[in-house]
Amino acid sequence: MASEQTFEPGKVEVLHAAVEAFRKREITYRDILEDLPAAIYTTDIDGLITYYNKECVTLSGRQPVLGDDRWCVAWKLYTESGDSLPHSESPTAVALRDCRPVRGVEIKVERPDGSRLNCLPYPTPIFDPAGDCIGAVTMLVDISDQKLANERAILLAREVDHRSANLLTVVQSLIRLTKADTLDAYREAIEGRLTALGQANRLLAEARWKNVSLRSLVDVELGAFASQVEVSGDPIDLNPQSAQYLGMLVHELCTNAVKYGALSVEAGSVSLSWAIDDSGILMLQWQERGGPPVSEPSRKNIGNSVILGVARQLKGEIFRDWRPDGLRCTLLCSAERL
Repeated sequence: MASEQTFEPGKVEVLHAAVEAFRKREITYRDILEDLPAAIYTTDIDGLITYYNKECVTLSGRQPVLGDDRWCVAWKLYTESGDSLPHSESPTAVALRDCRPVRGVEIKVERPDGSRLNCLPYPTPIFDPAGDCIGAVTMLVDISDQKLANERAILLAREVDHRSANLLTVVQSLIRLTKADTLDAYREAIEGRLTALGQANRLLAEARWKNVSLRSLVDVELGAFASQVEVSGDPIDLNPQSAQYLGMLVHELCTNAVKYGALSVEAGSVSLSWAIDDSGILMLQWQERGGPPVSEPSRKNIGNSVILGVARQLKGEIFRDWRPDGLRCTLLCSAERL
């Protein structure tokens, strides 16, 4: 007859306290797993899901079924390149089959609503005291935002390289087209044109190198003469390169008007207007009034090459009419090029 095991007085209370402490500790571990901002689940040796925390539901967009779902809590899996990935070939399945942790394998998790997340799984086998694999614990980390940020950084670097090359081309064109009789005149012309280019680029930088409106560009270039300039036109967005060239054109017309035309006297005025016709042609017109009498220059004007060069870059045409009441300059080009 087996003897009944007894405990010395006081030891029963100690045992109960130890059991209760263990239970509290287990509850605490579960609470920690539930509060972690990463999806964590466990499987048995056959890959059946035995536990998952609430983040698994958030990440996978579904409620996994314990003892039924296998190898992964996600509905569908794909490789990093987008190929379908069977659950039986998932990183957790590989970790259980090879009895080793799997690291550095990126996967895509698809939710039932069709949305996809980029994830890094961290499956780790669990061994019993005898050294036999009895299951695995897997952590799924959503790296979608990080992935998007990296892609944006790469695109930004390429865009900066592209913009720098374009800007260098524009500056080289300015230097090549600018001519003057004296060094001082040449310096003045170059500085003015680079200033105009810089203003256009600042406007583009504020717009994060996306399209800017023609009106905002004109306001920047003609801001100092707002009281003498009337501007009108439909809303038109310009791509960065078109904004650079049109900014230089407006600057050149303004510079000539300040030196020789309507903006050289207080009574003078300028109207700048634009519109796109039904055939998709932009007509931008600069009309001076109230200035000193003007006539077509008898010799090559310093700004002439730049004005014609801008028209060529935009695949358009420039028409200038030196009327007695002031210069009228008209640019025609395809709106699609803007």
